[in-house]
Amino acid sequence: MRKWIWLMLLVLMAVAVVGSRGSTFFEQPPLPEIVERIPVETPQPQTKLKEVNIAPQVSTNKLLTHIQKLNFQRYTTTERSLTRTYITTELKKLGWKPKLENFSEGVNIFAERVGTNKAAKAILVGAHYDTIALSPGADDNASGIAVVLEVARLLGSRSTPRTLQLAFFDQEEAGLLGSQAFVSKTARLQNLGGAIIMDMVGYACYTSGCQKYPAGLPVTPPSDKGDFLAVAGDTEHLPLLSAFQNSQMLPSTALNKQESMPSVLTLPIPFKGLLTPDTLRSDHAPFWYQGVGAVLVTDTANLRTPYYHQPSDVPATIERSFFTGAAQIVVNATTALLEKNEDLETQPPS
Repeated sequence: MRKWIWLMLLVLMAVAVVGSRGSTFFEQPPLPEIVERIPVETPQPQTKLKEVNIAPQVSTNKLLTHIQKLNFQRYTTTERSLTRTYITTELKKLGWKPKLENFSEGVNIFAERVGTNKAAKAILVGAHYDTIALSPGADDNASGIAVVLEVARLLGSRSTPRTLQLAFFDQEEAGLLGSQAFVSKTARLQNLGGAIIMDMVGYACYTSGCQKYPAGLPVTPPSDKGDFLAVAGDTEHLPLLSAFQNSQMLPSTALNKQESMPSVLTLPIPFKGLLTPDTLRSDHAPFWYQGVGAVLVTDTANLRTPYYHQPSDVPATIERSFFTGAAQIVVNATTALLEKNEDLETQPPS
């Protein structure tokens, strides 16, 4: 009996020892440690913001002021001299150093702002400044002069890889004489990457049937309303046209203004315009025949406006909203081209 009692006591002692080692019953949980938790920010991957060229915003008032100041016939020698005085005075105010370049029948005006990359070819922006007799030429071509002067104001002090050149051609109405004289200096063409030529960019019409088209166009016309800006370029230099196709995508400093920009009809012209002679009627054509890329920016002239080469081509006929939008498109495209380092002759269109 005693053996059983001793055996029972031994069993109970063994259970007690094992229980003290492995059981959690009646065990108080450990007191919580006081830990000051400092929030640690999880490092986020750095996202590199895409650099966007912001095109400066054109001034409607400045554009229209130029047209008002040029509201006179610019046909005779004296009248064209007065026009040159106005243009060169405005350029000097903006810090440019314009040069007068004489040729047998007239005088061109040339100025340039050097870019940061000497290997990158220049971009030229130009327009003719003469008129036919008896017309004050508000649209033809005070509108083009005004936009070139606005480019001079907005981009003259801007640092860009490419050099910006400005040209004002004389005697366009006499047969493209000024631009022919300009491109005859072949040495200057070696460093010229492309030219943007404006000839009538201030008129729009919004009624059905007011827009006409020449035969043989390489694209389908968008409408029979004259509410678009046409840009014609030779097919050997399509990147110039691409800049205008993308011109409405480039932000300006007043983004809400973008809504008023007209649509752009780009016309890739094959065979240097031999099949479409209507596309050879302005100062871009001599550049084409020298192998230099050039685009003509226009409201399509007599295919749209009833005031073409008339005494009625006065400032009051300029369509303010269209003109401002057209100028902004030119500034946007010029800004984009000045920033490019690629060869504009071989770069494929976007």
